[in-house]
Amino acid sequence: MSDFMVPTSVSTPLRPNLPSRVLLGLIRWQERRKKRLPKKGAGQGNTAQGNSAQGQGGAQAQPAAALPEQQHFLKILRKAMDTPSFPQRLSALPLRRVVRVQVPGATGPLAARLYIPHGRVRGAVLYLHGGGFVHCGLNSHHGICCRLARASGAAVLLPDYALAPENPFPAAVEDSRAALVWLAGASARHWGGQVAVAGDSAGGNIAAVLAQNGRAGLCPNPVLQLLYYPSLYGRNNLPSQSTYEEGYFLSRRSMEWYAAQYIQREEDWTHPHFVPGHTADLGGLAPAVIVTAACDPMRDEGQAYASALKRAGVPVLYRCYPGTLHAFLNFYALMPHGKAALRLGGRALRKAFATSA
Repeated sequence: MSDFMVPTSVSTPLRPNLPSRVLLGLIRWQERRKKRLPKKGAGQGNTAQGNSAQGQGGAQAQPAAALPEQQHFLKILRKAMDTPSFPQRLSALPLRRVVRVQVPGATGPLAARLYIPHGRVRGAVLYLHGGGFVHCGLNSHHGICCRLARASGAAVLLPDYALAPENPFPAAVEDSRAALVWLAGASARHWGGQVAVAGDSAGGNIAAVLAQNGRAGLCPNPVLQLLYYPSLYGRNNLPSQSTYEEGYFLSRRSMEWYAAQYIQREEDWTHPHFVPGHTADLGGLAPAVIVTAACDPMRDEGQAYASALKRAGVPVLYRCYPGTLHAFLNFYALMPHGKAALRLGGRALRKAFATSA
């Protein structure tokens, strides 16, 4: 186990900032509206309502692939969550081009998008989207990758890695590792050869795992790991999980539900490819930029990992944005801190690629 220390965390929740409060208000309004709407059919309505409750975090929920009703719920959830937060054509305007490509995955080709900025392109970034290993994809994170490519001056690859529960652990890691190998080859041909890994939430988990895999020689070693509000410590009961247990966009119960879809064997709950924060030796890893949201049950995971990396001698830039919620990058169009966090990551990537050139 790594040199793990529980962060000092206040037990009184911090107040979300104005954009976050507006978002929470809209979510509550939608929930109240749904409760008032008449159900189309007793069986169908009850099924959707029950699945929605499980989606919000039934810790004992069965893997969604086990029941046809949950498969239906997953289809609805994925359609809703893989929605761009800003018009995609407008997001892509500042870039030279966005290319739809297929890249190798662990068991077959993966759909992906490659974001190419204007000017001299230096380095390439593998961006791994969040969504609890269960949802989100090429549409939900399109704007994020557009902004990151422009801010970094690097090519950014967004792969559509396999989702749980149909493809449980370690499918997402194996797909992402194969995509990183492909990207390193493309970077060697076109952009100077250097690569970095980045991701948010579940994608931050995978990016941290790939950084450790790179050090071990299992894949290309990145020059930087950029982790936005990452999930890193599995079942650890960190203080922020209790402080922001419910009512702050991501609930503790939903975290447990997502993990239960991805991790379907008891022995995998402690596997280093799921809990990279517990790796015994963190020395020699790629420099890290770790960003957390102040009002997020996952906040302490990023803070703990940043501290552990620093104690291991790894250069770390840690930033916690005040008043923000989990997934605030996805709402960058309305949340100034989302834009700021992407600029921060872009500057760090630009510097890392310039230094390693």
